[in-house]
Amino acid sequence: MDMVTAFSWFSGFQESFEKTFIREDRYKLFIDGILLTLKVSLLAVVIGIIIGFIIALFNLSKHLPLRFIGKVYTDVIRGTPSVTQLMIIYFVIFASVDLEKWIIAAIAFGINSGAYVSEIIRAGIMSIDKGQTEAGRSLGLNGRQTMLKIVLPQALKNIFPALCNEFIVLIKETAIVGYVGLMDIQKASDFVKSATFEAAMPLLATAVIYFVIIKILTICLGLLEKRLRKSDVR
Repeated sequence: MDMVTAFSWFSGFQESFEKTFIREDRYKLFIDGILLTLKVSLLAVVIGIIIGFIIALFNLSKHLPLRFIGKVYTDVIRGTPSVTQLMIIYFVIFASVDLEKWIIAAIAFGINSGAYVSEIIRAGIMSIDKGQTEAGRSLGLNGRQTMLKIVLPQALKNIFPALCNEFIVLIKETAIVGYVGLMDIQKASDFVKSATFEAAMPLLATAVIYFVIIKILTICLGLLEKRLRKSDVR
């Protein structure tokens, strides 16, 4: 009886696997979804770091208008759902702009990520002892040179793990791009599920794909962090 049950389960698994991936080349949907997810995530993280750095400087500025802009931006972005931001940017702000869908999605996620990255960078800069800034100024460096040559290189080591975590979170957040008609990993899973009436296999495949992507990324970023830490004296 156990052998019969095991054989029956294996046959069902094989049929489910075939319907999910093999028939009508449905595996290509998942491949396209992976490529789209990576494209959106990579562009979004670049945009997020640029915006985050600018907003962090605004928040650290002595000028009240700049601090006000940084505060409002951070509060609004962090206080509203990312899916709502995506839909506003796609259907309202960029509604009449001739731009590829995935680029618009990347911009939306980059704007969202920028608010969180700005706080990471701000905390990293503030963690550097004020004596470092004073030492730079005593060497004849101006404020900009001190920031770029002394403060930021040291702050980068402190904020790198948090930035890596933000990148990982960003990849998982892109699972909502299906709301604007993009075929990412999650949307590919939903499409296959609707076409095959199979729920378990497409969803498990989605979970495994995201896990593998995140695991590979975590390992690569961990190796990069070790290289950054080589110059540290313990």
